[in-house]
Amino acid sequence: MMKIARRTVIAATLSVLAISPALAFEMGDDGLHKTPWQRDTFKDLRDDLAEANAEGKRLLVMIEQRGCIYCTKMHEEVYPDPEITKMIEDNFFVIQINMFGDVDVTDFDGESLPEKDMVQKWGALFTPTNLYFPEEVPEGVSAKDAAVVTVPGAFGKYTTFNMMGWVLEHGYEGDEPFQKYHARQVVLQQEAGHLNLTE
Repeated sequence: MMKIARRTVIAATLSVLAISPALAFEMGDDGLHKTPWQRDTFKDLRDDLAEANAEGKRLLVMIEQRGCIYCTKMHEEVYPDPEITKMIEDNFFVIQINMFGDVDVTDFDGESLPEKDMVQKWGALFTPTNLYFPEEVPEGVSAKDAAVVTVPGAFGKYTTFNMMGWVLEHGYEGDEPFQKYHARQVVLQQEAGHLNLTE
């Protein structure tokens, strides 16, 4: 009798956690995390970039896959932080690509391929991989070459937040490498109590 009650309590707790606004995601039929700030588009990067620019945002492509423990880390531990969620919602136009998906994606160079083939074309080997794009991409250039920053893997809150800030500030065009920018920002953020954590 006690075992049944314990199972019931555990199941109820998990149900509450699954719909908690703090987590702010659900699992799609494709096994990928879905968040309110990811856009459902036709995955034509030329159109997505134009729409991002029209909204005054930067285009960000997230490559993820079913069962990816590092994608789970990002969606459960990093992206739900209120400051990171606000950073994304206010500044980024986010498209999700399924590493092994079959939905057609049209690259900046006009080539259209299923997600899994496009990911191979771009040479992405890990999930998650985030590609950040400039406001303008020259005609005929592939996303792999157009990205101003490609971030493979999962990172903590400070690194994620600061990478987004560095992109928004066009740090990739300056003389200060990201790691130096990041180290400088972390000191300021810790002193100010931002992100409320120790990374």
